[in-house]
Amino acid sequence: MFRRLKNCHNVDDLRLLAKQRLPGPIFHYIDGAADDEVTYRRNTSAFDDCDLVPNVLAGVENIDMSVTVLGQKLDMPIFCSPTALQRLFHHDGERAVAKAAEKYGTMFGVSALGTVSLSEIGETISTPKLFQFYFHKDRGLNDAMVERAQEAGFNALALTVDTITGGNRERDLYTGFTSPPKLTLRSLMSFAVHPGWALNYFFREKFELAELKDFIQKGSNIAISIGDYFAEMLDQSMNWADAEQLRAKWSGPFCLKGIMSVADAQKAVDIGADAIMVSNHGGRQLDGSRSPFDQISEISDAVGDKVDVILDGGVRRGTHVLKAIAAGAKACSGGRMYLYSLAAAGQPGVEKALGNLRTEIERDMKLLGVTNISQINRTMLRYR
Repeated sequence: MFRRLKNCHNVDDLRLLAKQRLPGPIFHYIDGAADDEVTYRRNTSAFDDCDLVPNVLAGVENIDMSVTVLGQKLDMPIFCSPTALQRLFHHDGERAVAKAAEKYGTMFGVSALGTVSLSEIGETISTPKLFQFYFHKDRGLNDAMVERAQEAGFNALALTVDTITGGNRERDLYTGFTSPPKLTLRSLMSFAVHPGWALNYFFREKFELAELKDFIQKGSNIAISIGDYFAEMLDQSMNWADAEQLRAKWSGPFCLKGIMSVADAQKAVDIGADAIMVSNHGGRQLDGSRSPFDQISEISDAVGDKVDVILDGGVRRGTHVLKAIAAGAKACSGGRMYLYSLAAAGQPGVEKALGNLRTEIERDMKLLGVTNISQINRTMLRYR
């Protein structure tokens, strides 16, 4: 495993390792998206529609790629976006990602559908932590999650606003993916040909949704698809007033995750948000929607002087990060870029993914002719 990991030089290499290790339904849960997956592919291909224009003779021996986002200083301009169900992908789950993020001095986003408790993560790492909040019908659960995140020392809270219902994730329908996995003849055959994963899943600590298990059986003890979970458990009446009330309850920096329009970005400013994550949930919700990179410039032009604008999704290369920043983003975040590596090799895998990106960003900043992230601007982009 470690010999092959050493030879993983990019996200695609790590994706192939993950595909080898994981049972089909679980790999395709990470890898899949909604409908025809057009938006999923567009999230990355959008970066190909513009070119970087470098400067030279800039004296680039010493590079500072640090940024400050949501009041937190990060050593690199990309962080781990919150993702659900991580102990399905590797038995260490969020523990591995947290330690890798700390090693690289970046922020770790933890999902409400996480599989390690907020309190444990708070005790494990001292680097910046973001809690992703899903607005459930159970208001007692909502209040409990806010309190637990505050008690665990999380630095910021992000309300996800683009999952008012589940997207049409057809790969999950074909494979029968659920949380926890259902034991069927088909799934057992898939588990049998991936014995390393199966032994870890069945004989280590029981899989559960750490912050939800005391309130909701589905997802921990009762199998349910993620699409059905969103449709059944989340409050589809959630509106701007609810977001504003949640902002008032949270004492630290507050973010809205899933903003894609200028109008919504301006409303986020109006309710007191400190940041927005320009995101389409990795193409897993509304297929045919725009990519974050397609929208980042106009949103940044409208509100970038009032809130931190974060590009979430599609990032596979250091040049993608630099293009996003040149277009107006304060920083980037991503999920699949580290989930593949988590599935491939646990903490060493996530460290490899973050290390690859950090190396690329440093090299590409030198080749672009800048020594500080603040020097990157719109003049360095040309659109095709």
